Amino acid sequence: MTEIYMVRHAHSVYTQNEYGRGLSEQGKKAAKNLTEILRNENIDFILSSPYRRAVETVKGIATHIGKTVQLVDGFKERTLAEKPVENFNDAIDKLWSEPAFSFPGGESNEVAQARGVTSLRKVLKQHEDKRVVVGTHGNIMVLMMNYFNPNFDRTFWNQLEMPDVYKLTFVKENLIDVQHIKLHKEVAE
Repeated sequence: MTEIYMVRHAHSVYTQNEYGRGLSEQGKKAAKNLTEILRNENIDFILSSPYRRAVETVKGIATHIGKTVQLVDGFKERTLAEKPVENFNDAIDKLWSEPAFSFPGGESNEVAQARGVTSLRKVLKQHEDKRVVVGTHGNIMVLMMNYFNPNFDRTFWNQLEMPDVYKLTFVKENLIDVQHIKLHKEVAE
């Protein structure tokens, strides 16, 4: 069995710089708490979206196990649109209700999901029977999970916290179990 710990990044202060946006003070505290929780999971590898907030969220566990964070472009957040959308929640609703639809310069659910799942499948093959942390983002995380189980949808995405962790257990490429890793209350605040 291969265990993938999907980690939605901790809180960050919004800027338009997707790659460079780091964690807020609240997010840094949450990342330390996350490290404390994951340090007992016998993690073998740490992978992450190249976005700074995702890397910073999982860097502590990488340091703990003496490994570097391997960047995987496929785990970066979906591109919503070329320019900021007028209403974020309405835009997300549109994308989930019409999976092939995309805003100008953005990725449809289908395109973003295919990108994420392609990267996840590579991880499942390269790290079979290992425990792997994947630092990522809410939308792309749920799209990947949705590929294997349609119950992970827009409603599920809306309930995620920052950070949030789901342990996905696979046999080859078959998802057989999903467990929510409970974080300490102060992590989610």
